[in-house]
Amino acid sequence: MADLPIMCTLGPDALKTRKVGLLDVVARLSRQTVKITAGYRFEFTPTGETLHLIADMIDAERQCCRFLRFALTVEPDAGPVRLDVTGPEGAQAFVEALLESE
Repeated sequence: MADLPIMCTLGPDALKTRKVGLLDVVARLSRQTVKITAGYRFEFTPTGETLHLIADMIDAERQCCRFLRFALTVEPDAGPVRLDVTGPEGAQAFVEALLESE
């Protein structure tokens, strides 16, 4: 992975809108959130709607936070859906700040 800066390219107003919109919706759907090496793991109940929301969030975030890595795992037989959001040193703190309520 390139040595990308840990920063979001959204302006303050756009970032606030994103935090209270798509990010908040996906975070609330997570039934478990744990810190992992270099980031966070979110676990979700496996529904089609949830998968679509996660995909939309990944697409939006990869455009403004280019340093983040997203790994989506869908377990067989209606098992849980897991999303790992990781990145270089400092990414975990960045994601934590995004998840904090205002």
